[in-house]
Amino acid sequence: MARLADYFVLVGYDPGKRGSGDGQGQILQRFPEKDWEDNPFPQGIELFCQPSGWQLFPEMNPPSFFVAVLTDINSERHYCACFTFWEPLDSSQAQSHPRNGGEEEEEEASSPVQPTQLFAPKSLVLVSRLDHAEVFRNSLGLIYTIYVDGMSVALESVVGNLLTCTIPITGGAQRTICLGAGDRQVIQTPINDSLPVSSCSVALLFRQLGITNVLHLFCAALTEHKILFLSSSYQRLTDACRALLALMFPLKYSFTYVPILPAQLLEVLSTPTPFIIGVHSIFQSETQELLDVVIADLDGGTVSVPECVHISLLPEPLLQQTREALSMVLDPELEVADLAFPPSTISASSLKMQDKEIRAVFLRLFAQLLQGYRWCLHIIRIHPEPVIRFHKAAFLGQRGLTEDDFLTKVLEGMAFAGFVTERGAPYRSIDLFDELVAYEVKRMRAEEGNKQKVLRHIRELAEKLYKNENPYPAVTMHTVKKPKEGHHLRAQQKPFPRLDEGLVQWIIDQATAKLQTAPPAVKAEVKCMVPSGPPIAAIMERNGNAMANSARRLEVVRNCISYVFENKMLEAKKLFPAVLRAMKGRAARQCLAQELHLHVQQNRAVLDHQQFDFVIRMMNCCLQDCTAMDEHGIAAALLPLVTAFCRKLSPGITQFAYSCVQEHVVWTNIQFWEAMFYCDVQNHIRALYLDSAEESHLEEEDNQEAKSALEIASEQLRLWPTMSKEKQQELIQKEESTVFSQAIHYANRMSYLLLPLDTSKSRLLRSSGLGDVESVSNSFVTNSIAGSVAESYDTESGFEDAESSDVANYVVRFINRFVDKVCTESGVTNEHLKGLHVMIPDIVQMHIETLDAVHRESKRLPPIQKPKLLRPSLLAGEECVLEGLRVYLLPDGREEAAGGSVGGPPLLPAEGAIFLTTYRIIFKGTPTDPLVGEQVVIRSFPIASLTKEKKISVQAQVDQFIQEGLQLRSCTFQLLKIAFDEEVASDSAEVFRKHLHKLRYPQHVRGTFAFTVGQSPKQAMQPKAKEKNPSLRTLSKNLVKNAKKTIGRQYVTRKKYTPPTWDQRGSQHFPEDNEDEISVSEEMDRSTLTPSTTIRPSDKMTINHLVERACCKDYQRLGLGTLSSSLTRSKSEPFRISTVNRMYAICRSYPGLLIVPQSIQDNTIQRISRCYRQSRFPVVCWRSARTKAVLLRSGGLHGKGVVGLFKSQNAPSPGPSQTDSTSLEQEKYLQAVINSMPHYADAGGRNTLSGFTSAHMSSTGKWGSIRASGRGSGYALSVDIGSRLAGKDLLAAPHNGTAAEPALLRPHRASLYIIGDKSQLKGVKPDPLQHWEVVPIEVFDVRQVKASFKKLMKACVPGCPSTEPSLAYLRSLEESEWLSQIHKILQISVLVVELLDTGSSVLVSLEDGWDITTQVVSLVQLLSDPYYRTLEGFRLLVEKEWLSFGHRFSQRGAQTLAGQSSGFAPIFLQFLDCVHQIHLQFPMEFEFSQYYLKFLSYHYISNRFRTFLLDSDYERIELGLLYEEKGEKKGQQVCKSIWEYIERLNKKAPVFFNYMYAPEDGEVLRPYSNISNLKVWDYYTEETLSEGPSYDWELSQGQVEPVEEDRQDTSAPQTKRKIIWPCYDSRRRLEPDAISRLLEELQSLEVELGQVPERWKETWDKVKASQRTEARQEGSRTPSSLLMSSGLSHHRRSLGVYLQESGVGSSLNLSLDSDTSSTSTPSSGRQGGRRSTSTLYSHFQMAESENRSYEGSLYKKGAFMKPWKPRWFVLDKTKHQLRYYDSRMDTECKGVIDLAEVESITPGAPTMGAPKTVDEKAFFDLKTTKRVYNFCAQDVQVAQQWIDRIQSCLSDA
Repeated sequence: MARLADYFVLVGYDPGKRGSGDGQGQILQRFPEKDWEDNPFPQGIELFCQPSGWQLFPEMNPPSFFVAVLTDINSERHYCACFTFWEPLDSSQAQSHPRNGGEEEEEEASSPVQPTQLFAPKSLVLVSRLDHAEVFRNSLGLIYTIYVDGMSVALESVVGNLLTCTIPITGGAQRTICLGAGDRQVIQTPINDSLPVSSCSVALLFRQLGITNVLHLFCAALTEHKILFLSSSYQRLTDACRALLALMFPLKYSFTYVPILPAQLLEVLSTPTPFIIGVHSIFQSETQELLDVVIADLDGGTVSVPECVHISLLPEPLLQQTREALSMVLDPELEVADLAFPPSTISASSLKMQDKEIRAVFLRLFAQLLQGYRWCLHIIRIHPEPVIRFHKAAFLGQRGLTEDDFLTKVLEGMAFAGFVTERGAPYRSIDLFDELVAYEVKRMRAEEGNKQKVLRHIRELAEKLYKNENPYPAVTMHTVKKPKEGHHLRAQQKPFPRLDEGLVQWIIDQATAKLQTAPPAVKAEVKCMVPSGPPIAAIMERNGNAMANSARRLEVVRNCISYVFENKMLEAKKLFPAVLRAMKGRAARQCLAQELHLHVQQNRAVLDHQQFDFVIRMMNCCLQDCTAMDEHGIAAALLPLVTAFCRKLSPGITQFAYSCVQEHVVWTNIQFWEAMFYCDVQNHIRALYLDSAEESHLEEEDNQEAKSALEIASEQLRLWPTMSKEKQQELIQKEESTVFSQAIHYANRMSYLLLPLDTSKSRLLRSSGLGDVESVSNSFVTNSIAGSVAESYDTESGFEDAESSDVANYVVRFINRFVDKVCTESGVTNEHLKGLHVMIPDIVQMHIETLDAVHRESKRLPPIQKPKLLRPSLLAGEECVLEGLRVYLLPDGREEAAGGSVGGPPLLPAEGAIFLTTYRIIFKGTPTDPLVGEQVVIRSFPIASLTKEKKISVQAQVDQFIQEGLQLRSCTFQLLKIAFDEEVASDSAEVFRKHLHKLRYPQHVRGTFAFTVGQSPKQAMQPKAKEKNPSLRTLSKNLVKNAKKTIGRQYVTRKKYTPPTWDQRGSQHFPEDNEDEISVSEEMDRSTLTPSTTIRPSDKMTINHLVERACCKDYQRLGLGTLSSSLTRSKSEPFRISTVNRMYAICRSYPGLLIVPQSIQDNTIQRISRCYRQSRFPVVCWRSARTKAVLLRSGGLHGKGVVGLFKSQNAPSPGPSQTDSTSLEQEKYLQAVINSMPHYADAGGRNTLSGFTSAHMSSTGKWGSIRASGRGSGYALSVDIGSRLAGKDLLAAPHNGTAAEPALLRPHRASLYIIGDKSQLKGVKPDPLQHWEVVPIEVFDVRQVKASFKKLMKACVPGCPSTEPSLAYLRSLEESEWLSQIHKILQISVLVVELLDTGSSVLVSLEDGWDITTQVVSLVQLLSDPYYRTLEGFRLLVEKEWLSFGHRFSQRGAQTLAGQSSGFAPIFLQFLDCVHQIHLQFPMEFEFSQYYLKFLSYHYISNRFRTFLLDSDYERIELGLLYEEKGEKKGQQVCKSIWEYIERLNKKAPVFFNYMYAPEDGEVLRPYSNISNLKVWDYYTEETLSEGPSYDWELSQGQVEPVEEDRQDTSAPQTKRKIIWPCYDSRRRLEPDAISRLLEELQSLEVELGQVPERWKETWDKVKASQRTEARQEGSRTPSSLLMSSGLSHHRRSLGVYLQESGVGSSLNLSLDSDTSSTSTPSSGRQGGRRSTSTLYSHFQMAESENRSYEGSLYKKGAFMKPWKPRWFVLDKTKHQLRYYDSRMDTECKGVIDLAEVESITPGAPTMGAPKTVDEKAFFDLKTTKRVYNFCAQDVQVAQQWIDRIQSCLSDA
């Protein structure tokens, strides 16, 4: 029984005290006056009666009622029911305290009339520990009614009765009470008091806030956030708080809980602890600045969560299910809202019922959240008090919710700790929740998703809850008197009387005496064993498929372990990688632990070294995936095993497994140790009681086994009261000693796992990766974790102490802390605890001593063989930045190296190390496959070419488990896919990445390898000006700033242009100039604005430098203007070299000297340059020697400008039709270019651009063939060029609107074609009156090139293997569109070549003039001018067009940090690829080999040379690069220029030389550009794993020499067969082509004979010369080259390709052994010794020359003035040629007519000296591009046959 009310208090307004403006309350009377013993009087009631402060009001308010909740120090809640009414204040009091509520105060002050009356509040308060709000409301109401209505009942007796009324707490009793004023109330008590009572507060809360908001609040409360309710009603605040607590059942809220917080206590809100508090909304403004409080506004229905608060919500399926269930309960109409015929009546339950339904939803939620929780309880003590712990990690692990934020926080929270204490006990009374979680979970699983069933279950639960609160359905009506209407408005109300304390006390005393005499009404509590419910595993249903899969894996794990223990090591080794892979799965790890456990039980714990190693590796792999929480108990299962498995190191010294598995976080986690300890203690205690039970019931053994610890505990607790005192004492002691012995055991275990094997190291690195990353690489890493232990847990000892003290102290402290915690929790006596503390240091010390011996011995063990790390050879000046990190090189998508379809040994994966040098990233190692182990695998690439680096996680293919990997991709078409070995700490890998990044993107070009190489000695040799300048960087910045300013001005004002002041820099540019500082700016103005013909002498020095540049040499070669000594211009020249840009003021990216038309003044140039992007105005870069047409280049146009010229369609003349002066000047400029051409006025030129006839197509030079496959007749189409290049082959209407036929030969050919971007030239129409025509074409931009290149890299070097490599390769190659871009560039270039060849000039004006423009212009020159196809010419071409004209190498190659974001754009590489395509089609036209092109492609990005750094000559001068080379060449030093390097190398060896070089004079090449004619460059796909890329010549040469000598010494007995692997060996070196081979042999013979070896070039030239003389002696036509007579002209195309492909890279490779090549071939008609190398080739030729499609005798007219002679003619379709011989028997061919050059066959006429007897019609002429051949046959038929044959041959081609 309990008192209904403990205290009755009367609180009134205290007129005496002035507070802070507000009044204060005072307790007028309280009953009983002395405190109850069991329940002291709560403090602060006067604050809670008027939560918003005591104030006076000018009028009477109606009485109010609410319940406040106070919590005392024992966390008992007291419910204070406050009934407040207002009483008038007498005037004397009012005077003394004039404060009123709110605004009335001012009125009062201002009005002279004093208000007659003020009213003060007075409160009646009941304090109770029971929450019966309605009863309190009625009782206080009754007291008030008696007072107001003046009823004749003594208030004292009512109060006395109220205070003495007792009711049962629980049990569902019904009690009627009467206070003696004719009233009657019925109180129902809940059946089970553990379930909260909520009447309808929960339903109201949902009504006010809505489902989502309440769920947020619910989660916030469970995860311990601060929650604040706001409302203007006190009662609602109380209800809302009560509702929230009811929802949290079965968890109890244990933090601050104040449903109504008084104004004076508002600062409580800033407390750091969580709370649930309600505040009246008038204080809303005070709550604004609370940053971390979730505020729920009940009146507004909002919940606001501040930004810094993250509320973890329920885990997913549950959240959704809860939402759905709630909406079914709260909004049943939602379900049927869409029905066509909704049911007529559907209504929500009554509020009270709805309230219970909502609570039922939450009860279900908790049952699902906590299902199976009892299986994770550890009972550590049973007697005298049960002590229970919850194994959180195991619970989360089994539920699969380790990652879940919400549940983790709930389990860590205080509420859950209370839950475990309260509900963990195995023997107690149970309630609804216990039944639900034990019995109903299965049902809930089954009903998931079935809404009707779910709703039914909710209703069942709701019924139970409702029944619990209202056990009796028919409640008798209350009768309580209420005051009459309007009672509170009565004016003359006497104040509430003072009650007689004595009388009340007497009533109370009487009642208490009566109670004491009455027998105690004890309601017997029904205790029972708490049901556990099914274990978690039984609930979580499994996926069948996964099970089958894992069963197979577990089989593998079991087999592997049994192999290990049966010592079948090879078998075990095979399975090992699969086992390590399986270890990712939980089942496999558990299986491993079980299997090992079985072997321990069979006494197989002592292993030999190999077995030990296997077991350790498996354990490590198993543990490495465990988190520190060890949620699946793997570490727990392995813990007993690591102290069991061991190996004998030497007699008496044993090494246990624990010394090798310390590297895991789990051992440092104190929660793990606690859980383990409790688990073991529970097992021992269970055993303790099982044993005693078994002695008595041996026969019941089977049943006993199954009993869980909790069941035993509940049994014991049931028996406890019945035992004798001695027996109880004995049990307590037994339990305690069990716990104590476990504690000692664990102290030992912890010292095993925490002390490192090598304890001598006093300071340990924190291997949890917390140390400084930079320092890790070179300091000692141990294999223990004690370091991180000290850091994480040793808070009190402080960090410094941890640094200096040694390992033993850490460990002792760690164990002490553990022991303290577990022993106090499990009730070990203090004496025992002290004993433990004494023992621990000894245990640790003993262990350290045994470890020392083990460490000493283990060092002597032969380590497990890992291959030695091989050092890579480095270049001169290249330094190692990071020593080798042990890694595995994994196979990527290229299958050759991995053995793939090609066959051959799998060279990858290889094991070795990765090195980072200042220049390259190098992997060097050996294949892991034992069959190929002795090979060395090298893969490397320059750091500067790195394009992408990403982390990858590696499947352990290698039989190690590997932590992490990196994939490094390079634009030299190389991919390093590496996985770090386990010995590499993850921070070393991080250091590697950091360094790599630093080297890849230096801050400035000065940081690149080309500058830093061999740095220390070079520093002194920088230009002198350095000392003066503050720093280069700032200088260039200022310079750019000045330039920007001036450029800015130049646009706005067209005044005199003053360029930036360069005087400060004069000395740096031109070191010779120091004595004569020129003031450049004046001088510039003169030359800019006055057409001065001479240059001031002070400027000559600067010019001299420019003259030496490549451009200038080339201009002189082309005759494009000279700089004579007086620098006067020869007026006859149409072009001049202008110095207008020598200070780089007009165009920063152009060279200093430019070719412009003679007639154009420098100041005009300046204005013209503004129309073009980047000021790159048109300049001449090449002139055709034959047609005198010129090639110009420029940037694209700005919006206005030239385009305007072309849009003036109706202008009558090309005269000054424009108003804009610049465009006029531009027009003049273009006209000047046109005027420079000797025959521009000849308007009736041979043909027009729009339609070449086939005849003119082949005017000079060679086409691959006239008819390119599938394109009608090649370029001879009457289609507008622009549209053709845009890929539209035929347009419906030709461009000038006339029919297509006449357009074929338009009489007008433009003198200048401007090739521009289609998008810029929209709407431009050709103007027939002007001499230029615009050709709009579509080009791709840099972005597309980048994207295409990325795809090309992925196609050629895929990151991972695909199922059908060849298909995937071709598909991705096509998707990359790389070849179509090359096709486009070649197509445009061939078009321009055509135009130039027909005598028109061309201006290429695309994008900014430095990407595609450069590609096209360079290719055009290469195709048109044979000079550029020599080594020297190609260098010049690149220097001129790419370097001087400012292709942005740094920008496009992303060489510095600034370019990092823009990425790599291979514009130059694309150009080299185009050259490679042309080289393939015309192998005899180039002096350099394919290897030369690859060499350039590799080194233009490698940053080994300075040549390709920076974006323009201007920048190079600024860094002092351009002119330094001359002075420095003397010393033998690292080459800075790639050209120098190539020159030196070319002198030594013929690597860059093409032996097939046999140029024809003035040859213009026209390559095929169709995609079908293009080949993927083998530079992209080949690799040489034996030596890495072969482009760093010193490195690749160095390695092979010894092998060669080796072979020669032992060559006699051995076979000459060599195995050459694709992708491993360098075929070019192991199997050189015949000529290289002969040159090599020659050289080695010379060395043997002691002669000075001759340079290869000289030897080669001699051979060629001698071959010429031999040929002369034979009397045949002089061949123009060693290889073939020029008659073969175009056939070298097809033939050359065969030659090409038989060799490997560039050089021709006949692969003949020396003996074969020493004799000539029979077909040459000469047997005997070798006379010259020519026989090799004639052999090659003759083999094919036997293809005779048609032959016969014809007369042929000789050359000029020669007679007609009969010759034997052979028509060869295969070779596409007509050959002739002296007679039928002759084998020496006398001449060849190439059919590709044939233009027409026409009937001829007999000329002088022709055979007389023949019919005139038997004559026919064959017209070729070079000459006309006259033939004569025996008769007309034969002639006709020949003509037909030749015609068909031509049309077949």
